[in-house]
Order: sequence, then structure tokens, then C-alpha cells
Amino acid sequence: MRYMFLMYSEETPEGPSPDEVEFLIRTHSALMKEARQKGILLAVEGLKPTANATSVRPGDTGTSYIVSDGPFAETKEQLAGYYILECRDLDEAIEWARRIPTSCKGGSGGIEIRPVADLPKPLP
Repeated sequence: MRYMFLMYSEETPEGPSPDEVEFLIRTHSALMKEARQKGILLAVEGLKPTANATSVRPGDTGTSYIVSDGPFAETKEQLAGYYILECRDLDEAIEWARRIPTSCKGGSGGIEIRPVADLPKPLP
């Protein structure tokens, strides 16, 4: 089963320290290498800070929409990136999630695991 691992962390104005950046690069690289060697890594991407986000929401009428700068919701933790891995089951997915580093200070943030839905094929 395919699982998406959504990485949440708390953004700070100063960003992560050089030591934190080095730690994140080293640990993510090792995790990606292992998952690739096992043949289960389907995708992995980091996201730019929420200052680069654009949100699109429905407007007051059925045909209008509102475009705004920033994330969809104001929260303490922001989506920082994701992995998609092919795991046997949720137990294996949890084991992988426990190994994914986040850049959160003080233990906030975390990993949300979601099964990837098999969408129907589009009509011709």
C-alpha cells in the first residue's frame, strides 16, 4: 500500500540553524538512500516556507474565487514536505515515520501518515 508521510514543522523567522540544516540534510539523505535501496521510495519533496504559498478559495458566488498570499490556514505548524513510500502495512509505515526528521524545536510538529487513494482512471 502507498502511504504519504506529511512532514509538519514550526517555521521561525530566522529559520533553522546551520547545525539543524546539516542534521536534516544528513538524516533525510540516509533515509532516502535506504528507502530507495529497498525499492519503496516513490516520491519525496520538501516545500519552501509558507511565505511563498498562494491559496485559492471559493468566493461568495458559485463561479468566483479568492486568491491570497500565504497558507490556507493559520496554524503553529506548517506542512514542510512529504514522502510517499510503498509499505506492507500501517505498522511498517509507522516505523518509517518514526525515522523521518523534522526541523521542529521543542518537540512540536510531526509526521502525519495517510494511505494514498487509488483514484479511478479518467474517462477518455
